[in-house]
Amino acid sequence: MKIAAVGFCCIDEYKELGRRYPTGNGVDCVINLAKKGISASVVSAVGNDEYGKEMFEVLKRYGIDASHLHVREGKTSLMEMGLNGNDRVHLYNHRGVMADFALTPEDVAFIKQHEYLHTDYDGRIAPQLQEFRKAGVKVIFDFSVHYQKRENTDAIMKETDYAFLSYERRDSFIEDYLRRAKALGAGIVTATLGENGSLCYDGERFYEQPAIPAEVVNTVGAGDSFVAGFMYGVMRGWDIPRCLYSGTETANAIVQKFEPY
Repeated sequence: MKIAAVGFCCIDEYKELGRRYPTGNGVDCVINLAKKGISASVVSAVGNDEYGKEMFEVLKRYGIDASHLHVREGKTSLMEMGLNGNDRVHLYNHRGVMADFALTPEDVAFIKQHEYLHTDYDGRIAPQLQEFRKAGVKVIFDFSVHYQKRENTDAIMKETDYAFLSYERRDSFIEDYLRRAKALGAGIVTATLGENGSLCYDGERFYEQPAIPAEVVNTVGAGDSFVAGFMYGVMRGWDIPRCLYSGTETANAIVQKFEPY
């Protein structure tokens, strides 16, 4: 199995703490999968600066293919971060070279060599998802908390095999939304619910997984690591309850440390 993280990557910087690390929703996800033995790649762009070098270093450390991580003239995307207790807070994104990121024909051909691709709104490849699916690549899309705000959400749902979104609890709203996402054409639809666990819908029934108690250090990467654990189960042919537990277990380990992988 091979998976590509396609699109956005950046450096998260906590100035007050004097700490930073390379990241991105897809980057975090595939690093966590690589730690489980899954072959992974990153298709994105960094600047020709110190931060760009750090991205290459961390991908090399985890054995991830960075042959399509492009080095552009300019600055690597930087996310200013803060902490509210142990909950991470995004303050401001300096987009840098990601501001005009687009896939090259060579990138497209490379991605088609993978069984799965992971992306999100900031990856800006939504118009190309249909092409990848026609080539047999399964699309994992992280809608995060933005699914009600983005105009292209419905169109993306139609081209998504595994949809992940964030909410707070199980209630009639999220149940109805998962049903609606499935009706639009999404494959398996899963909502992470923070301390209230997770909820998955396959078009026939709901599956619920409680959270595992943890000493939380930093919530950054919780959702991305959940996706990694869930998709690891999918790649192993596990049923949905076992995939949900795998996602929960993986996220549980990540929130107990500062970095997202």
